[in-house]
Amino acid sequence: MTSEPIRDSKSDHLLTPENSAFIIIDYQPIQVSSIRSMQQEELVFNIVHTAMAALNYKLPIVHSTVNVETGRNKPPIQQLRDVLGPFPTYDRTTINSWEDVEFKKAVLETGRKKLVMTALWTEACLTFPALDAMKEGFEVFVVADAVGGTSVGAHEAALRRIEQAGGQLISKTQLYCELQRDWAREATVPGFMDVFESWDGFNPEKAFKG
Repeated sequence: MTSEPIRDSKSDHLLTPENSAFIIIDYQPIQVSSIRSMQQEELVFNIVHTAMAALNYKLPIVHSTVNVETGRNKPPIQQLRDVLGPFPTYDRTTINSWEDVEFKKAVLETGRKKLVMTALWTEACLTFPALDAMKEGFEVFVVADAVGGTSVGAHEAALRRIEQAGGQLISKTQLYCELQRDWAREATVPGFMDVFESWDGFNPEKAFKG
């Protein structure tokens, strides 16, 4: 029961807390309410727990909103504000966040080349910056069960486009497991246990014990 020595966490081809950054874009009330590719309650649960994973593993976080300062849109949903409150938001008018100077500067300043990306909608505010980031040499990992589109077809077509361009699709559970990697890394195990919670209240860990 001996773990291999920890790989170089910066050059590892898998995601590590030291080589990746978390990008979260436009989880605002109007965007959430327009999602039709999955149940909105499940989407909210998944993005909140994805953000919790980023916090647990201390990833740099770049959080962007659209049109809050213009008054055309509202701030992020309260569930995310409760989790990400201390982090600044980069508000913009561009649909493609990569075309916003402050947002792109914040991403570059993380110094990370692996971007764990989430956004609403999949077909626009996720796809466009993902394609641009990959063109500039970044690796993009999309948390597929924490993003959504205005229809199932729009969501799935957008994911295919990202994947065909070289993006990698992951899930929130895979993100937790990839960042944790070894139960011997005990400092982050308590936060990892969030992975056993389900959006509908079912907890497989408790069910197994009971």
